Amino acid sequence: MDSSFTSFLTISYQELEKLNLKAKKKRKNRALVNEKALEKEYREYLEKTESIKAVTVAFSDLEGRFHMLDYDKKFLLESSNNLTFDGSSVRGFSSVDESDLRLRLDWASFYWLPADIFGAGKVAIFADICTREGEIHSSDFRARLKVLLKDLYKKKMEINVGNELEGFLFEGVDAEMHFRESKGFKLVSLGGYYHSLPKDKLRLFIDSVAEAQRALGFENEKDHPEVAPSQFELNYKYTDAINAADQIQLYKMIARQIAENMGCTACFLPKPLTNINGSGMHTNISILKNGKNSFYTKNGIETLSKFAKDFIDRVLANATDICLVLNSSVNSYRRLDPNFEAPNQIKCSAVDRSAMIRIPTGNENSTRIEVRSVGSDTNPYLLTYTLLKIGLEGPKTEIDESKRQRTRVLPGNIHDSLRIFKASDLMTEVLGEDAKERYANLKEKVADRAHKELGKSIKKSEVIYHHEITNQYLWNQF
Repeated sequence: MDSSFTSFLTISYQELEKLNLKAKKKRKNRALVNEKALEKEYREYLEKTESIKAVTVAFSDLEGRFHMLDYDKKFLLESSNNLTFDGSSVRGFSSVDESDLRLRLDWASFYWLPADIFGAGKVAIFADICTREGEIHSSDFRARLKVLLKDLYKKKMEINVGNELEGFLFEGVDAEMHFRESKGFKLVSLGGYYHSLPKDKLRLFIDSVAEAQRALGFENEKDHPEVAPSQFELNYKYTDAINAADQIQLYKMIARQIAENMGCTACFLPKPLTNINGSGMHTNISILKNGKNSFYTKNGIETLSKFAKDFIDRVLANATDICLVLNSSVNSYRRLDPNFEAPNQIKCSAVDRSAMIRIPTGNENSTRIEVRSVGSDTNPYLLTYTLLKIGLEGPKTEIDESKRQRTRVLPGNIHDSLRIFKASDLMTEVLGEDAKERYANLKEKVADRAHKELGKSIKKSEVIYHHEITNQYLWNQF
């Protein structure tokens, strides 16, 4: 299209950052968001800004795959209270005979988008998924997490989350769909931790993603090549639990688009290459109570309060029950290999990186727990919801510190993890019977396509049937 005939909105990255940081501040505490006031503000902005043509409405399925619908701006403003979509085309939601679902806009999640990635004249809003009757769908853990956060705020608790997400950059577009067991993936860089030339392909990719994240208000901290060759990690400031999960979805989206623009693939399989480190999503959690960090105490071991220790004990006591949520794919169990700094041991440590939970060095402001046994492909909303429910309400096992304890480890494959998950009454209580059954069914279909023993080589089935990669054609083969 000849751009001389269009005048759709394009905003510089510097201005985007200012706008998105301002919007981020308005949604900082979800329990205090004045939804009607924000809807009024953003509706008026959309009405008067003629250069905006479309609103990208974003939501995630039960497994965590990101979905986007572009609505014409005028249509959306007229029909925002009656947005429907075909739920049967989204895994984990409706069947064909009950396909119509509703989208309820979360106006607080308003984003101004980089035009070079998403197209000119577009903004984005995340949405809750509701039934035809307008009730929150049991499979929408973003909406359910919002409800949980409001309930916790009534108890004077605010949740902060910071995710450290790793990935790989491979040569070729759609490298996962073209995966061949005999060839594997082609690396773009042979460097390792921190090691790359200033303008090699991996560094240019990281720089471009970092710029887009900064423009979206992520509040960047550091970015670098990771331990494995062609691996990357971009870190940014912790934030409220909903915003943190939304940022994970945006992180992956912009990384994939920027990679494709470079003729490459940004891959978030937890272990796409054997014999080197995999990709995780270390999840840092802290809880404020009455405005103070409730995980901190000056005189505690590693500055941890009893409240923090109880939270940790509950997560560790129920680690095998929640493992399928934290490690949701066939491939994610390859990452739980102790030979590659993999956190497969059900224990807590300040220094041992094979521990499921690490306690980073901190002070009153920064004391937190870091859950390391999280695959890079998990549903971030389901993950946070589960960790909070288990850590705050789950049953706790008292440990006699005077006795030497046998080291427990997480399940070594999705089949064992799925068996434990399905038998868990606790997970039925936490997720609800309907959502648990839907999630287990999805994972069972993938597990059925994989051998229980993973073996030494990456199998094609664990790549192309991965929930973040499969297309509608492959879904129909499940």
